[in-house]
Amino acid sequence: MNAMGEVSLIEVSKRFTLRVGHEVQTVQALSRVSFTVQDGEIVSLIGPSGCGKTTALRIAMGLELATAGRVMVDGHQVTGCGHDRGMVFQHAELLPWLTAMQNVMFGLEMKGMRGAELRETAAKYLDLVGLAISKNRRPHQLSGGMQQRVGIARALAIDPKVLLMDEPFGALDAQTREAMQEELLQIHARTRKTILFVTHDLDEAVLIADRVVIMREGRIQEILKVPLPRPRGDLGVARGTKEFADTRYHVWKTLHAALEVPMVH
Repeated sequence: MNAMGEVSLIEVSKRFTLRVGHEVQTVQALSRVSFTVQDGEIVSLIGPSGCGKTTALRIAMGLELATAGRVMVDGHQVTGCGHDRGMVFQHAELLPWLTAMQNVMFGLEMKGMRGAELRETAAKYLDLVGLAISKNRRPHQLSGGMQQRVGIARALAIDPKVLLMDEPFGALDAQTREAMQEELLQIHARTRKTILFVTHDLDEAVLIADRVVIMREGRIQEILKVPLPRPRGDLGVARGTKEFADTRYHVWKTLHAALEVPMVH
């Protein structure tokens, strides 16, 4: 494995220009957002829809360009997509005509890997996510959770320093989602990848992260440390702790207060 990476957003702002009919409107998606995800840390981004969390993630990946500010990964400025970062989307975005194994191999081939090393590496990461026996299945033959595991394997296989995850479990049913949360924590314990994780789910934000970044209207409201110890293999146990309840309530209260509109008398 490569050395772990650190990702920093430094005074990042983003404006979008939209045409509505004959009018041109400017939307400020991010305003001077700054935070750092340390080596091997999991940081979750949470906030209401439209708060800028996915935009921040896409800028970190290099899929969007910041209007101002910069993103640094392991001391190097991000100027576009690169193999030092891997991304997992809400939907796995697998190529439907390829098997699970071939989908993982595809990313490795783009990196220039060939021959026996290509197949061995793809097999290794499918095994890491528990899909070794399903390597020859195509996406339509896999459940939603299994497809997401292939997506995670594909992102991890290129051995990125930073893993960026955009609501990867948001489309899954509750039981599968909980299983995938535990799976992600087990993978993190084995790989110690740096992870930036976008979610709408309060429980998920607290259960998986070392710190929670709470956002509203393109700005950071608060960055909160999660006092739950690692490893967190049994999330059912973690949910029952006072530390989880207190942290979850603090995040909820901060989000709720941000959304309150003062009454006019």
